[in-house]
Amino acid sequence: MFTTHEIVTTSKTGEDGKLKLFSAFQLMQDCSELWFESEPQFQAYMRNNNITQLLYSRQVDIIRVPSYKERLTVRTSVYECNGYYGYRNTIIFDEAGLPCYATWSTGVCVNHATGRLSKMEADMVEGMTIDPKYDMEYLDRRIVVPKVEALSSEAVPVMRNDIDYNRHMNNAHYIRLACEYLPEDFTPRRVRVEYKKPAKLGDLIYPQLIRQDNKLFLLMNSIDSTYAVIEFTA
Repeated sequence: MFTTHEIVTTSKTGEDGKLKLFSAFQLMQDCSELWFESEPQFQAYMRNNNITQLLYSRQVDIIRVPSYKERLTVRTSVYECNGYYGYRNTIIFDEAGLPCYATWSTGVCVNHATGRLSKMEADMVEGMTIDPKYDMEYLDRRIVVPKVEALSSEAVPVMRNDIDYNRHMNNAHYIRLACEYLPEDFTPRRVRVEYKKPAKLGDLIYPQLIRQDNKLFLLMNSIDSTYAVIEFTA
């Protein structure tokens, strides 16, 4: 388990003084990445074997959106690992210890040089700290998109500030981009993301929007494939 402490500052808020969804995703992702500090043997194993862990999916249940100057605690823990995939809970708590965001995510181990799946050795999996699974609703990590016509938007280039140390578009920036297409009358209470193909510097993303009942689907497409699928539920 790893914990960080945060404050909702000006740069993390929108015009309503509330924590931006993009910023909440950044807090979750940063804590998840820093979790490696709590498992030095696992961290060394990944480094020595040129393995990185990429985010495959994330579900975020939005319980309450914090306001400016609120103090938050972000906590990440692994509740299952099977060699190829690891499963985590990342929870954002307020000062009273109540959850504001409850999330679970899937990470996949990939060889940094080849981009192919890399299975962890059994002794490394057995030596990892496994914490209890958080009590929340767990939906499938795969998102089923309705087979209806989507509203297409102009292409958006992947910029230098979108890129992280893995040399592709940082996972949280898909949310930053997607939020630009949310209607003003739509307030998400749950977000699910399925990451399919890393977008790299200079790639063009063609957002496509589908609205059906209380759901919005954002397809972050390339010319011939999909980088990510995002489902917002009101």
